[in-house]
Amino acid sequence: MTTFNQLEILAKEIEAKAFSSPDSSYTAKLLSRGVDKCAKKLGEEAVELVIAAVEKNKAEVTKEAADVLYHLLVLLQAAGVSPSAVMDELKRREGTSGLVEKASRPHD
Repeated sequence: MTTFNQLEILAKEIEAKAFSSPDSSYTAKLLSRGVDKCAKKLGEEAVELVIAAVEKNKAEVTKEAADVLYHLLVLLQAAGVSPSAVMDELKRREGTSGLVEKASRPHD
């Protein structure tokens, strides 16, 4: 099974749990609290990942990276953005230098 397939499976599980009771599902509980709570939780997990990486703790980096991916998918669900839309955006950027892509974005 490819990594992307594993993420697709997880995304489908999250989508299905969106309709579960928040009393019986952590995913449903997060989603019931809205985009703001989901975004905050993703931020917390990202900080934990950064700390683990700075500390060069591979085991914790692995665990926290899994948490980040899960919470990213939960946030996407809460925001109404499909993982396939994100993949389409990555595909659109394929073959483009990161510097070029970043320079092409509108500036505020």
